[in-house]
Amino acid sequence: MAETALIGLTRAEQASPWKAVGRLDMRDGGYCTGTLIAPDLVLTAAHCTFDTQGNPLAAQKLAFRAGFRDGAMDAERQVSQIARPEAYEYKGTDFAKRIANDVALLRLETAIPTHVISPFKVEPRVMQRGDVSVVSYGRGRDSLPSLQYTCAVVQSTQDVMLMNCDTTFGSSGAPVFRRDGTKIRIVSIVSGYVKIRGVRRTTGMELPTLVSQLKRQLVVEADRPVGRIKRINVGTRTSSSAKFVRP
Repeated sequence: MAETALIGLTRAEQASPWKAVGRLDMRDGGYCTGTLIAPDLVLTAAHCTFDTQGNPLAAQKLAFRAGFRDGAMDAERQVSQIARPEAYEYKGTDFAKRIANDVALLRLETAIPTHVISPFKVEPRVMQRGDVSVVSYGRGRDSLPSLQYTCAVVQSTQDVMLMNCDTTFGSSGAPVFRRDGTKIRIVSIVSGYVKIRGVRRTTGMELPTLVSQLKRQLVVEADRPVGRIKRINVGTRTSSSAKFVRP
């Protein structure tokens, strides 16, 4: 099926099914897209948890605004803990490895009740090809979630997915949904883009194993003392401050 156009979710009834998707804001300016996958867990891209110099951000510098739309939101929580794959390197030169591990799991200070927002589940099966949907924020549309109901995974290799979806700066961490009848589950998240023979492709990764590992990591690290990292430099919340990875 051919990809459909990106549409802004301007009306409440349009946005309601997707309100577990929100904007992940850095205290001093930048933003990405994130998704609630449990009452207290948000899935996003690992590079969204670093400043522009490649320094890891303290969890307290991040806030998740679920269903953020024109200044209003369905819920807002501070982040209290971040888990990233050990294999992820912000400045890594192995492009495939960096994208394949560009995932972070964030624990919120307090859970968002399921009667307020129902989290999305992660698809346990790996997807090689097929139609998907993406909900994201991005440059020029940072105050409104946008939906591309149909785009596609066109290739999957080395744990990296290539998609023909319409994404831009700020779309990092956006959920890629697999539709299976009435079930809508997250099959990947947006990392960035790559150009192959002049054709632009959105990049993502296989999720099931990584998400399970990061959940365990959050539990193991929960009782460890965490030092505060007092450095951030991502600018103001403008088109240049949104996170997005490109080769």
